[in-house]
Amino acid sequence: MSTLSADERKLWSAYIHSICGVNLDESKAYLIETRLSVLLRETNSATYTELYNKVKADYGNALKRKVIEAITTNETSFFRDTAPFDLLRHKIIPDLIDKRVKSLGTGRPIPIRIWSAPCSTGQEVYSTAIVLKELLADLARYDIRILGTDISDRAVAQASYGAYSKIEMDRGLAADKTSKYFTVVGETWKIRDEIRAMATFKTMNLLEPFAFPSRFDIIFCRNIAIYFTEPDKIKLFKAIARVLAPDGYLIIGSTESITGLCPEFEAMRHLRAVFYQFK
Repeated sequence: MSTLSADERKLWSAYIHSICGVNLDESKAYLIETRLSVLLRETNSATYTELYNKVKADYGNALKRKVIEAITTNETSFFRDTAPFDLLRHKIIPDLIDKRVKSLGTGRPIPIRIWSAPCSTGQEVYSTAIVLKELLADLARYDIRILGTDISDRAVAQASYGAYSKIEMDRGLAADKTSKYFTVVGETWKIRDEIRAMATFKTMNLLEPFAFPSRFDIIFCRNIAIYFTEPDKIKLFKAIARVLAPDGYLIIGSTESITGLCPEFEAMRHLRAVFYQFK
């Protein structure tokens, strides 16, 4: 099998950054080699340069999508890092509803708009929907719309279908939630329709311009910016700021911080979790 040369590493690093924003410096050369090795064999390419040329020459972009699938990790689980979901349950959703009732009055469905970016294979979206289902007794009183986006077509397809293997189910889901919110379909567990109906999914690159019909009350953007350069992080969070409601909530990864990068946001703490709001 071909090994990745220094020049090929630079070539591929620049290309990968251009198509999905992932920054792979010299220390990450092994990731390019290992994750593209299957595609190297699949396309009968003798070298990584030959593979690169085939990808660039593929006007249908099928090979480009396969590169994105290979490079992006899609690491996730249900109720991953439980603190954000405790934050939703005990702080954000109650506060948000109080504010919306005061501004809208009673008698109208209370809108709740949530964006999970990236959503990977959908576990974060469905974990959020389950929290809302358990917290809000009568869903008919609310107009809930959860959007999940990801750069991976494969991840979005699985998220949209909402079916998971036993291994995926065992990561973060208690037995009572499994039986309550999923049905067995063959060898998979499929999210029940009442939860699935709360969400929509689409493929999207976070570093390309985006706009939405209305602003979001809550945005999850966890553990993706760690793969970006600092200028790309600033670009991403400034774009997110434009689609977040003035009193909305931004939740990022537990090991991440945007303090200093985006002065328009202020870090707030509740229990074990940190979230961001406009100053």
